[in-house]
Amino acid sequence: MSDLTCFKAYDIRGEIGVNIDEGIAYRIGRAVAQHFGAKAVVIGFDARETSPAFAVAAARGAMDAGADVLDIGMAGTEEMYWATTEFGACAGIEVTASHNPINYNGMKIVKSASRPLDDAADFQVIKALAASQDWGTPTRVGKMRDVAGAAREKYVDRVLGFVDVATLAPLKIVINSGNGAAGPTVDAILDRLAAQGAPIEIIRVHHDPDSTFPNGIPNPLLPENHAATSDVVVREGADMGVAFDGDFDRCFFFDGAGRFVPGEYVVGLLAAIFLDKQAGGKIVHDPRVIWNTQDIVAAKGGVAIQSKTGHAFIKQTMRSEHAIYGGEMSAHHYFRDFAYCDSGMIPWLLVAELVSKSGQSLSDWVHDRFTAFPSSGETNFRVADAGAAIDRVLAAYRGQALSLDETDGVSLALADWRFNLRRSNTEPLVRLNIESRGGSEGLAARVSDIADLLGGVRV
Repeated sequence: MSDLTCFKAYDIRGEIGVNIDEGIAYRIGRAVAQHFGAKAVVIGFDARETSPAFAVAAARGAMDAGADVLDIGMAGTEEMYWATTEFGACAGIEVTASHNPINYNGMKIVKSASRPLDDAADFQVIKALAASQDWGTPTRVGKMRDVAGAAREKYVDRVLGFVDVATLAPLKIVINSGNGAAGPTVDAILDRLAAQGAPIEIIRVHHDPDSTFPNGIPNPLLPENHAATSDVVVREGADMGVAFDGDFDRCFFFDGAGRFVPGEYVVGLLAAIFLDKQAGGKIVHDPRVIWNTQDIVAAKGGVAIQSKTGHAFIKQTMRSEHAIYGGEMSAHHYFRDFAYCDSGMIPWLLVAELVSKSGQSLSDWVHDRFTAFPSSGETNFRVADAGAAIDRVLAAYRGQALSLDETDGVSLALADWRFNLRRSNTEPLVRLNIESRGGSEGLAARVSDIADLLGGVRV
């Protein structure tokens, strides 16, 4: 395993025993600490069977490079982010494969102040160092410190700082943790809310971490996984439902009727919440589905800023623009006051606060947006030649287009509809999103027309 094929476009992800194991975890931990000359590295892990051992191996590597390890135990990726900032660590590592198959594992890494790694200056250097094992000679061996309790307390302080707990109404909320890492963190937040008198009732679903994932890998974006949350919302008469992926840096919403709320509408909703809190603020969004978000931001007097898709790009744009909030339709939501990092816990707390203060349901808040700006959702096509497939679509529609944008992939805006096509970074896939103004009747036909031009197979 010398070529380290587990290094992907944005993070580290591999099949256990094929291109990732404890030895590679050690090498990565040591390379991270050596590259940054780290005095301290935060390390946490998700609920997968191999994650504790991989975290121990990464910690040994970091300590052999001379860094102290701040162990936060089983925790979400966002808890690693906040601990890295809170404790002033030089880097942070979360051992996680998020929503990937059960035989996979990986790592997410940040540097000081929870900043994303620069690809050339950091990520590729760490990869090369882990491959070569050209280790330096540290003057000391680092020590392990158990900071799990303190880190979670500080994290709960921060996420609850986004809402006025005293305003929370008697809501019933279904929370599906997917047997991933979210359950214990949800409990810590709820214990604090209860201590502060918040009258929220939580229905817990697939709550306890379980490395066998008896209810399937937690990936709430997949339609076949929606019923596990939506059915409980309907049965319990809940106000809304929330479902998390494995490391809970993404959350997914269901309204009181059990209907899934697509991520692009959640971006608009959270943008509105923040612009009510800070008039004239800047909101960053990805380029796939934009009209709903841009309409809301304009109506609220904010500034909408488009960024290339992906956490490193969104975070970089937010930092340079000092944006208060950024969101992607994939359910990643980023917050200036959370070290510009993404969180799956902050969004549902903000929505609970909004529903409580307004007296309007989640469905009330998003229903008109579905009608005003219908969206097709993302459709993936496996094609033989992505470039040629996209060129065929552009040739068919470029003459009708009012504008062409190449921020990420290619987007064409026509009179009353718009589409975005992007290539996958890791697979021979083309991803299609279509949105329109004030009418969903033609969406399916437009998806079908573009599908015919792309060729290939829908996946």
